[in-house]
Amino acid sequence: MSTPSPILARRDFLRVTAVAGGGMLLGTMVDFAGIGVVNAMEPAGEFMPNAFIRISGAGVITILAKNPEIGQGIRTMLPMLVAEELDVAWQQVIVEQAMSDEAKYGSQFAGGSMATPTNWEPLRRAGAAGRQMLVAVAAASWNVPVGECTTEAGVVHHESSRRRATYGELASRAATMTPPALDAVKLKDPKDFRIIGKSIPGVDNLKIVTGKPLFGIDVTVPGMLYAIFEKSPVFGARVASANVDEVRGLPGVKQAFVVEGTTNLSGLMPGVAILADSWWAARSARRQLRVTWEQHPTAQQSSAGFRARAKEFFAAAPQTVARQDGDVVTAFAAAAKVVEAEYEYPFLAHAPLEPQNCTASFANGKLEIWAPTQAPQGGRQLVAQTLGIKPEDIAIHMMRCGGGFGRRLLNDYMVEAAWIARQAGVPVKLVWSREDDTQHDFYRPAGFHKLKGAVDANGRITAWENHFATFGDGQRFAQAASISPNEFPISFIPNALFGVSQMPLGVPTGFLRAPTSNAIAFVYQSFIDELALAAGKDPVQFRLDLLDQGGIVAATPAAPASPVNAARMKGVLELVAEKSEWGKRKFPRGSGVGVGMHFSHRGYFAEVVEVNVSQRGEVKIVKVWVAGDVGSHIINPSGAMAQVQGSVLDGIAQAMKQEITIDGGRSVQTSLADYELLRITEVPPVEVHFRTTEFPPTGMGEPALPPVIPALASAIFMATGKRIRSLPLARHDLSWS
Repeated sequence: MSTPSPILARRDFLRVTAVAGGGMLLGTMVDFAGIGVVNAMEPAGEFMPNAFIRISGAGVITILAKNPEIGQGIRTMLPMLVAEELDVAWQQVIVEQAMSDEAKYGSQFAGGSMATPTNWEPLRRAGAAGRQMLVAVAAASWNVPVGECTTEAGVVHHESSRRRATYGELASRAATMTPPALDAVKLKDPKDFRIIGKSIPGVDNLKIVTGKPLFGIDVTVPGMLYAIFEKSPVFGARVASANVDEVRGLPGVKQAFVVEGTTNLSGLMPGVAILADSWWAARSARRQLRVTWEQHPTAQQSSAGFRARAKEFFAAAPQTVARQDGDVVTAFAAAAKVVEAEYEYPFLAHAPLEPQNCTASFANGKLEIWAPTQAPQGGRQLVAQTLGIKPEDIAIHMMRCGGGFGRRLLNDYMVEAAWIARQAGVPVKLVWSREDDTQHDFYRPAGFHKLKGAVDANGRITAWENHFATFGDGQRFAQAASISPNEFPISFIPNALFGVSQMPLGVPTGFLRAPTSNAIAFVYQSFIDELALAAGKDPVQFRLDLLDQGGIVAATPAAPASPVNAARMKGVLELVAEKSEWGKRKFPRGSGVGVGMHFSHRGYFAEVVEVNVSQRGEVKIVKVWVAGDVGSHIINPSGAMAQVQGSVLDGIAQAMKQEITIDGGRSVQTSLADYELLRITEVPPVEVHFRTTEFPPTGMGEPALPPVIPALASAIFMATGKRIRSLPLARHDLSWS
């Protein structure tokens, strides 16, 4: 990939071809915050850079994909929404990645499974507006009522006169029209959908499998140097001394210098930059780099220390009570059975297959960036603030990401490349090594829970108490280290107490796929299984009974009602029980099944895992069944299936063997050799079923992950009798006799 020509910029090129082709460019800028809708249309033939649709006189239909693509299929799915209402055949569509420009495209962001609920209606309306304008032009030229015209596959038809016109033939005249208000356009009846609901291959599939340049790591620009950036293994420590003069003389090295950095763990860290004429030359020179780092207080922190501090918290009352319903003391005293347990989970890395990278060019006070980022606007603001330049002087090309999982919500690698490029005075391509990626992540925070639950003589949960030990300064939680006091099942239990204690943390943390849910589902769903056992109830029936308890807690500002729709959760739980034949099979010693369910990111999922555990403690996952409810439509079934299966496999990998251990303020794990991903031979069949409901469709990138972890842990308990209360499973001896 090469940089756009300085003589004819890419935007100008599009403007010229729109004029030369006699085409139509439909521009729609939607306020995705829901405040209102803004429409804009430039004079005929002029390029409009906030356009989602471009139609040439030759009939070429281009739809812009507005959001970053990180493997979630959004570069295919969002244009499908536009194409459906525009009423073109998918084979006619060319998909083009938009630049980062929220003023023109609305929010451009990949995270939180938000793309579907945010864009479901606005992008359909953008397509419908284009169709409406084309029909109006055709009707006027034929002097027939608009209502007598129909569309299909990019053609307007008038059946009674047997006239037809392609969108390309109508484009130049449609470009002279004032567009309709988006909130007034008519959307299709779902029964007439031709694209939505059909499995569409990813638009980049062929390029991916044939090795074409697509990803951030593929970018090259003329005259660039390759950069490597060495940071302290202790997070945030500054450079005391470095042999940069010696490094500058090594083969291929062009520059080497110290970067002072900032104290913001999410921004420009202190370190040493090495620039060379190849990445290998820069990496080779790095081996000769000798850096002395200043002392830093984070060096006193460790995973063992965090665990010990949590034990101290649990010996006392919580620092704060985040929620309190009813009277837990009386409820515990009156209980038929009381269960107590402590759970914990470790720090986790994101480990995308493409390590962090960014290409940057700084010239004449302006910055051009090519970055695989999930949050380009956040990156723009961070770079502008750190370099002291105007945000509008930064152009960002959103490159396809080779995985993200939340890691690329933080743009530290972007600001590093930008800073190094400005200081070096040449374009720079920064590529992290795998070791950099593992040891300088924004980790999923570890967490510790002391739980106590009560059941009555009828097997109903009457009390629930959780003391959550986590990270923060007493006023604010560390990033992604909080948990809602509203989390299921608290609002379904009459007597509940949720207390929190915080300890300081110098380790950078961030959002990992299904943030907070990926941890709390393991803890809460596993403890529900413990209570089901105490009650003598089947785990599925126990959950169904618990969901029937919904609404018994009166919502108050201090104790809001649960966001969980009990009927939707029961629906997926009953569906997965049916598909897995729950309760209908007998299992020998060493085999078992477990169930988990969770609501997160607007999605409802329940999952069953079947395992075999050898007498030596070797775990083999036989199969996973998944039932999900994400609303009324599955926009792209093939993409949805991939997202669910990928989420399940991510969850299994986390549960089985993944852990970041902090010692001396640094990560003990350094690469994929000691932070293992799931192997192909370890992948079980994952059977997926969707339950459609009347609710608007929601996202699928995250909510399928959380339930698989407790389901796996419970299946192991059934197989071995050993209860899993800490992760990963690799910590545990699962042998049995």
